[in-house]
Amino acid sequence: MRWTGLIAATLLAGAAPGAVGAQSLPAPQQHQPQQAVEGGVPLTAENRAHVERAAAEVLFWNQEQRDQNFPHMEKLFPGHVVHAAKKPLALPPGPPLPIAAATVDAFIKAQNVAGLIVLQQGAVRLERYARGLDRDGRWTSFSVAKSFTSTLVGAAIRDGYIKSVDEPVTRYIPDLAGSAYDGVTIAQLLTMTSGVKWNEDYTDPKSDVVRMFSTPAPAGVDPTVAYMRTLPREAAPGSKWVYKTGETNLIGVLVGNAIKKPLANYLTEKVWQRYGMSSDAFWMTDPAGHEIGGCCISVSLRDYARMGQLAMEEGHGIVAPEWFAEASKPHADTGRGPGFGYGYQWWTYPEGRFGAVGVFGQSITIDRASKTVVVILSAWPKATDPELSRQRLAFLGELFKAAKGPLVQVPHRRH
Repeated sequence: MRWTGLIAATLLAGAAPGAVGAQSLPAPQQHQPQQAVEGGVPLTAENRAHVERAAAEVLFWNQEQRDQNFPHMEKLFPGHVVHAAKKPLALPPGPPLPIAAATVDAFIKAQNVAGLIVLQQGAVRLERYARGLDRDGRWTSFSVAKSFTSTLVGAAIRDGYIKSVDEPVTRYIPDLAGSAYDGVTIAQLLTMTSGVKWNEDYTDPKSDVVRMFSTPAPAGVDPTVAYMRTLPREAAPGSKWVYKTGETNLIGVLVGNAIKKPLANYLTEKVWQRYGMSSDAFWMTDPAGHEIGGCCISVSLRDYARMGQLAMEEGHGIVAPEWFAEASKPHADTGRGPGFGYGYQWWTYPEGRFGAVGVFGQSITIDRASKTVVVILSAWPKATDPELSRQRLAFLGELFKAAKGPLVQVPHRRH
C-alpha cells in the first residue's frame, strides 16, 4: 500500500488558533466535554520545532532509529491514552502450529519482524518476539489504525450516534456542505469511493497529501476539513476507488463530531474495556489535539491479536449487527486482481480473508475459514516494498495452511 500521510502529513498541520471541529460547532471544550488522558510529549511552543522535525524524518529513519522509535512513539509525539481493561481477555496456549521453526526464523530475519502471533479460535499457537519487543511492549500501527477507526463508526451506529452509513457525510461535518462532498455517503468515505479528486504522491510537492496541512485553516474549522472541502470532484460518488489519506482523517472528524468525546475515550469504552485488552495503548494526536483517524496507535502484540479476534467474532456485541460482515466485503476494486479489494477501511484478500495494513510491515490478517488471526509487526527498511509484501503474503498462506488441522478449544468469552 502507499505511504499514507501518517505523521509527516498530519503532525505538521498548521492549525489556526481555535481551529477545531466544523463550522457552527462549539469550541473544543464544549464539543468534547470528556477530556482525554494526555500521553506522550506535550506539544508546546518550546518543543514544537523538535516534534515537527521528528515527524518530518520518520520516513527517513535508519534501521537503528526504527527499532528504537517504533516501540516508543510516545517519547517523541503527543497523544492520548487508551486504557487497559481491569480483567483482560485470556489468550490461552494452544497446540504449537505445525510449521518448521527454521521457516519462521527465516521470515522474521528477512522481514525485520519484531512481533508475530497466530491465534486460532482465541488460543495462541505461535508467538515470537524480536528486535527488543516483548509481551509488555507496544509497537506503532501506522495505517492499521484505519481499521480501528472504522470499528468506532460501527460502534457509533450501534450506540445511536450515527444512524446509518447511507447518511450524507455533510450531516456530521457541515463544513463540507457546498463542496465536492455534497451527496457523498459515510459508506463511500469508508470505502474511499467518494469520487473526489486526490493526489497521494509523496514525491510531488504539489500533491494533495503534501499540501493538505500547509494551507492555513480558518478559525473554527478543522484543518483536514478546511482543505478537503476545496477539492474538485472527478467521478460520481461510488464509482471510483482512490486511496486518500485525507478521507480517513475525515472519518475521525466525523466520529468525533457524532460522539462528542475524544476518540481515545470511545476506543477505551467500546473496545479496550469491553473486549478486555491487556495493555494501555497510545493514540497520537494532531496539533489541534485530535486523534489522527488514519494512523499511529501504539498497541501490544497480543492486543492487536485481540482486535483481529474481535473482528472475526463480528464485533462481540460492540458494533452494529453485521458490521464486520459488511466492513470486510470488497466494496471497491483496488486493481490488484481477483479477490483483492477494499471494504470499510479493511483490505480484502482471496479466500474470504481480510485485514489491516500499515507501512513498514504492520498487518493484522484474518481467515474466517480456519478461525485464525495473524499479526505481524515489523521494521521494514522501506515504508513499502513489493517484494517484502509478496513474501509476507506467501508466509501468511503457509500459516493459514498449517492452521487447517483440528481446531483448538474455544476459550471462555465474557459478555
